Amino acid sequence: MSIDEILEFVGGFDGVLVLRPQPGDGSPEIAWGDAFVYYAPDGNVPKATQPYATIVTKDYPGDERSRLDRPGAFRLNIAAGKDASARWAGREPDPSAADVLMAHPVYGSAGWLAVVNPGASTETAVRELLRTAHDLARSRYERRSPAGHSPAG
Repeated sequence: MSIDEILEFVGGFDGVLVLRPQPGDGSPEIAWGDAFVYYAPDGNVPKATQPYATIVTKDYPGDERSRLDRPGAFRLNIAAGKDASARWAGREPDPSAADVLMAHPVYGSAGWLAVVNPGASTETAVRELLRTAHDLARSRYERRSPAGHSPAG
């Protein structure tokens, strides 16, 4: 799966907002080229919440084990929740291995999963986990919305 294929897939869900920071948009340089996926039916980045999926295209400080400094390497990170993550617990392959679903090398204990360059071996699981993460994000949004508030306006 390419970055564009992943973003096209999540773009088919309701209420999705994808941020793709780039030079000149006011975002920090470290985030340029990456993608951040939110449940945001009003089109605004939700306050006090994290994205439910990210795609990183480079090593971040303290998170270099995935070796994203290689040409064409990227990592999909999914906030799949503790239940979904429990299925993959204990799987600690080489964090730079391509097309292997594993606990996130830094945020695994918080229910995040990761896969470097997802492909044929992980595509079905990735699609399922992205749906799960989206559903969890939507549920959190709905719990936090004031009673009677319609996200559609």
